[in-house]
Amino acid sequence: MQFQIPELSLVVLIGASSSGKSTFAQHHFRKTEIITSDECRALVSDDENEQAATQDAFDVLHYIAAKRLKRGKLTVIDATNVRPESRKTLLQLAREYHCLPVAVVLDLPDRLLRDRHAGRADRSFGGHVIGQQRAALKRSLKGLKREGFRHIHVLRSPEEVAAAEITRVPLWNNRQEERGPFDIIGDVHGCFDELQELLEKLGYAITTTEDGHFRVTPPSGRKVIFLGDLVDRGPNSPGVLRLVMDMVRDGVAFCVPGNHDVKLEKKLNGKNVQMRHGLAETWAQLESTSPAFKDEVRDFIRGLVSHLVLDGGQLVVAHAGLREEMQGRGSGAVRNFCLYGETTGEIDEFGLPVRYPWAEEYRGRATVVYGHTPVPQAEWLNHTIDIDTGCVFGGKLTALRYPERELVEVSARQVYAEPARPLHPVPTETTTAQQLADDVLDLADVTGKRRLETRFHPPVTIREENSIAALEVMSRFGANPRWLIYLPPTMSPSETSQQPGLLEHPAEAFQHYRSQGVRHVICEEKHMGSRAVVVLCRDEAAAQRRFGVQDEGIGLVYTRTGRPFFPDKATEQALLTRLRDAMTQAKFWDEFQTDWACLDTELMPWSAKAQALLQHQYAAVGAASTHALAEVNTLLAQAQQRGLTIDTLQDHYQQRATLAGQFVDAYRQYCWDVQSLDDYRLAPFHLLATEGKVHTDQSHGWHMETLARFCAFDPILLATSYVRIDTEDEASCREGIAWWEALTAHGGEGMVIKPEPFLVRNAHGLVQPAVKCRGREYLRIIYGPDYTLEPHLKELRKRGLGKKRSLALREFALGLEALERFVAGAPLRQVHECVFGVLALESEEVDPRL
Repeated sequence: MQFQIPELSLVVLIGASSSGKSTFAQHHFRKTEIITSDECRALVSDDENEQAATQDAFDVLHYIAAKRLKRGKLTVIDATNVRPESRKTLLQLAREYHCLPVAVVLDLPDRLLRDRHAGRADRSFGGHVIGQQRAALKRSLKGLKREGFRHIHVLRSPEEVAAAEITRVPLWNNRQEERGPFDIIGDVHGCFDELQELLEKLGYAITTTEDGHFRVTPPSGRKVIFLGDLVDRGPNSPGVLRLVMDMVRDGVAFCVPGNHDVKLEKKLNGKNVQMRHGLAETWAQLESTSPAFKDEVRDFIRGLVSHLVLDGGQLVVAHAGLREEMQGRGSGAVRNFCLYGETTGEIDEFGLPVRYPWAEEYRGRATVVYGHTPVPQAEWLNHTIDIDTGCVFGGKLTALRYPERELVEVSARQVYAEPARPLHPVPTETTTAQQLADDVLDLADVTGKRRLETRFHPPVTIREENSIAALEVMSRFGANPRWLIYLPPTMSPSETSQQPGLLEHPAEAFQHYRSQGVRHVICEEKHMGSRAVVVLCRDEAAAQRRFGVQDEGIGLVYTRTGRPFFPDKATEQALLTRLRDAMTQAKFWDEFQTDWACLDTELMPWSAKAQALLQHQYAAVGAASTHALAEVNTLLAQAQQRGLTIDTLQDHYQQRATLAGQFVDAYRQYCWDVQSLDDYRLAPFHLLATEGKVHTDQSHGWHMETLARFCAFDPILLATSYVRIDTEDEASCREGIAWWEALTAHGGEGMVIKPEPFLVRNAHGLVQPAVKCRGREYLRIIYGPDYTLEPHLKELRKRGLGKKRSLALREFALGLEALERFVAGAPLRQVHECVFGVLALESEEVDPRL
């Protein structure tokens, strides 16, 4: 007794009590796949025989089954299920979640069941109940197919039950093992010449055999996927059918059915169908073909599967598209959606059904490629793309190269049919369908507890309270969200130094990377300014085209928290114009074949952003301590003149006065008057992304050299100085330490040490992308004037870096993920998942002085 069940199905065990359903289920299915009515009864009543709890037990059973089916898990229902009304709810669940219902019936002899029942001490009901259950089973057994069960397997003896072997088979639409690459072709509608031209343009060699068949040789192992609607309206539907059927037969192509193809199959089966929308022309063209060809066409269309799930679930192809919850499922509703899409129930002015814009709400991770609704040009929208570009109406025949996401088109040779309604209007030149859909962002996409997947790090969890904090910041101070494609990560300091008078020193940073297996590092000067992200376009047209913004200039400079850096838009745009012009002179735009770029930079002076902080915190502390300590020391000097012994106390306060002066000197170096744009300095240190590329594959040295080329063209642009260090070479490390000492000797902030490759992994995962090593006097600003006194240093050296380093890695991964999504053309909501994630993590409890 061998039988097959679909890999995704609802298996309903049917049989009277004591027929062995539970034993059968345990033998053939995983424990987690089985939901038993007895266990559910025990869950709600502590007694699996408590019949009064039956209704509550089945409520629980149906709830668990629904959750499993929603997640695409095979589910087995272990209950008697002998009456149609008991099975009705289960069949409704299968329909709701588009799963195939399977009935496994254990119809064993009455005497055997009664004998088994008599030997069971756990059953309190009489043997007559088994008779009633068997009678109910007998009455409804022949109606299982009418009820809706797609697969029915009946076992009528203990020997058949013992010999039963179950094989799980993939659904016909499950072709996940097919990884591509693919060339997906939109609705052909009988345009045979254009199809041949497109295939040849894609690199397929087409020859004709003596018996009129086609032989197609694909390039480099590629396969074609046809999206259906092969026939109707066009001049040569038989030719299209012959070519496609031969390609599918030879394993060169896949095909899914279109509604026009299915209608032709019905006609070939003798059904009475209306000869409209091009079917009359196709039928006339088929008149000259042989009966064998018509039979082959009928069988070919009948064998087509509603949709295909390919490339490990990352690609879904269906004639009219498919919602996420229907993908990889099998039901009549799924097939109808694949053939016709979804309509609102309304009729437009052309007498045609109004289609529901399901793609605007699509949130699935799989790319969905479809046709059915002709559009003037193919455009991405929420990981979906309609590539029916109306060839038969005088438009184009379009193919999508996957995974390259490249569109290849040929123009129609003529208008073969007039559309019943005009093609959808072309979006404005500077606004894409995706940008229109992104015009309103959904609060649910960035709030609540979230688990964000990234390519660079294990999933990052964002707590709900942190999401709220991020949203509050962005809603009050944020820039236009269309610009916010990246937020930079925080950075951990090096391990705490034990050297006298120091909290940080390069030796610990070099040792850190040496211990992580990183030999070569780049030491970059840490500028005395504020972190600034620059998103810059070549011109305003590029800003409108790529970012969907209008009348906002050629870009934006924003802070680590997504706030515009300059309240004065004119100053910002003047700075960006000078940066753009320098990049143009350096031939940047042509070299990188881009009209936009995202840069990570430092903008100086620090006082340009932190004026209020300087005035109300640092300057206040400096002024108060300087004046107060001067007064104290004056009084102590007077006391000494009167003969009081206060040497120790006087030395202490004189030292504190000196430290207060050093504190004032330290922060003053980060401030200078800004009278005009020429007083600013912008120091870029990462070329993060350009069109089609996130530059994580390049070394930090490459970034420095690339950016220095255009910094040379304008004095407000400052090339970041750096040195290369070999962490395993003592002389090289001494060179790095000497460089740091020179930078910090006069109050410089210090340096940032990074692995020379942009990304480094070891056995433990991603290595810290950067650590900062700050100078002694700069840290005085952070920790206070007296921090270098030994009692204070002793306490500060107890600082822990674990949380800070974890935070730095997570923010780094999210920032790069946001850029990759934007470059790949992902919806803005998916980019903002990561951008908001970085901002949310910033509200975690980590010592802000680190």
